[in-house]
Amino acid sequence: MLVDRESEATGTRTQSYNKKEVTAQSRSIKAVKKGIVGLSQVAQVVSLWTGIPVAAIDREEKEKLLHLAEKLHERVVGQDEAVNLVAQTVLRSRVGLDQPGQPIGSFLFLGSTGVGKTELAKALAEQLFDNESMLVCFDMSEYGTKGSVLRLIGAPPSYYGYDDGGQLTEKVKSHPYSVILFDEVEKAHREVYNVFLQLLDDGLLTDGKGRTVDFKNTIIIMTSNLGSKHLAAGMVGKNTMQETHNLVMKEFGNASSPSFSTG
Repeated sequence: MLVDRESEATGTRTQSYNKKEVTAQSRSIKAVKKGIVGLSQVAQVVSLWTGIPVAAIDREEKEKLLHLAEKLHERVVGQDEAVNLVAQTVLRSRVGLDQPGQPIGSFLFLGSTGVGKTELAKALAEQLFDNESMLVCFDMSEYGTKGSVLRLIGAPPSYYGYDDGGQLTEKVKSHPYSVILFDEVEKAHREVYNVFLQLLDDGLLTDGKGRTVDFKNTIIIMTSNLGSKHLAAGMVGKNTMQETHNLVMKEFGNASSPSFSTG
């Protein structure tokens, strides 16, 4: 469903680029005749494949984004679908085809330990923000109680911990450009999922001191080991891909907030 909505948005917003693309295509044809294949020709091919007007990005940024999937694969073995989806989502955001006000992208990675979920998050932080330290990690097994919400966004006045602020909101205030990893997200208390919903829908959270924290320049990644047995069964052909997907999401939905897994 997410891909369909993005495709519709792409079709609508790229109309304004049609005139520029005709000119770009003309230049590309001339370059090909001369036997020259440069960055602009690669960008043109990517635009035709994905519907994303790559020509709208400046040269340096364009070069980085065009090779983002390739760079991520230097650290992540396999996982082509996840890597390509992440790369395309970032590219859409950079050319203005994202949802205004929301985070650059939000992803739920499910699978067994060791398949590259966390490594992909680290690689993404390094490629986008030039520093792996721009990855902010939260072990959600430590946020399994009702009071965990206050630890994330900060306690209100007169509550213990008010002066410390929220662990999540304070991190993003000091590092607004970052990749945020919520590891083992299924272990979080169900009320924490209400925070996630607001964060993903609005791109904003209000901390315990009443200050608004903006998440629009962050990428949200949630990971879980749930559904591993269904994924393993799908890999050996015991279930179809659609059956595997449904079983995995059902298991995740049972462990998390139903409104979150179906939202």
